[in-house]
Amino acid sequence: MSIERRDMDDGARRGATALLTRAAAADVCAADRLRGAIDDFFLDEDARLDDRTRLAIAAVLGDLTSGIEVALRRHAARLLSTRDVGALAATLEAELPAILERLISAGLVRDADLMRELLGRVRQDLLSDSLPSEAPEDPDRASLLPRLAQHGDSVVAASAIALLSAESRRRVPLAPGQPNPSDLPAELHHRLVWWIAAALRERFADAAGEALPALDRALAEAALRSIAAHDEGDRLEATALRLAAALDPQANELPGLLTEALADRRLSLFVALLAHALGLDYEDAREVVLDPGAERLWLLLRALELDRQSIARIGLALSDADPRRDIDRFAEALDAIVAVDAIEARHALAPLLLHRDYRAALVALGRKR
Repeated sequence: MSIERRDMDDGARRGATALLTRAAAADVCAADRLRGAIDDFFLDEDARLDDRTRLAIAAVLGDLTSGIEVALRRHAARLLSTRDVGALAATLEAELPAILERLISAGLVRDADLMRELLGRVRQDLLSDSLPSEAPEDPDRASLLPRLAQHGDSVVAASAIALLSAESRRRVPLAPGQPNPSDLPAELHHRLVWWIAAALRERFADAAGEALPALDRALAEAALRSIAAHDEGDRLEATALRLAAALDPQANELPGLLTEALADRRLSLFVALLAHALGLDYEDAREVVLDPGAERLWLLLRALELDRQSIARIGLALSDADPRRDIDRFAEALDAIVAVDAIEARHALAPLLLHRDYRAALVALGRKR
């Protein structure tokens, strides 16, 4: 390699320009990394994600985006093939790096609603997997959900079967490269579909050339097809709520169902039973259950007039499953929890019954004082 001084040709000048551009970008990246390190240093320990949760969120987000991306690319390619844009269709079907990195770099997946849903889903799954599995008092008796699937009430049986099916779909990932339903609330699914469609347009715009309008039409039609086909009623959370509504347990039946749902490691049904009993949204009830501090959960259980033994069993099961929970602190607080009057507990929980957007507005307003 020669290092002697010589006149620069056009190639050298272009290389210098590219180097300057990369150096400027590196400055921005370094500043971003510094801000991230500062934020991380000052983050409260309770707010910091553990590695297991972080990896699980990344896996779920990757599955969601890749499933939608595959569906959009395949349908858009099929449309382009029928419209005499075969070369672009073939380009669209080629194996390329997943689109998720582009969504992350654009800051789109920092969306608070999306991350709240993903974090709640992941933490629910991790907690459910960690719940202690209790042996039934009667070894010949089927566990809760399979038993409900054989219930004499056809509505209860159908709802239990639907919940078993929804759990299976969420727990067993499809083969790589297969389109799969996002299993998100409708609004979030719509948002994610349009983000991915826009990112695909950006990726293939240069290859499209003069066929860019055809690419736009195909991607838009593929996105609308995905949105139309999405049924949030098939989501795990929705099926759990339907089963809770079908069971509609009376006050004397609820404690047994709640404790058995945890013993059977059916956390989604446990959350749905609480949500149904107090008229909460599933997401709000899930947030209460997943909170390791659990103060609102104890109030919720007392609002439903659960007895000391039932609260103790629930608290012990959750403490065994979640290392963030202090079992000794719970044991010391049990007398105080049981002493809370049911009417006082319902009054304290009244804000949870407000519309979520209204609550969010009140919280935002409170921060500006």
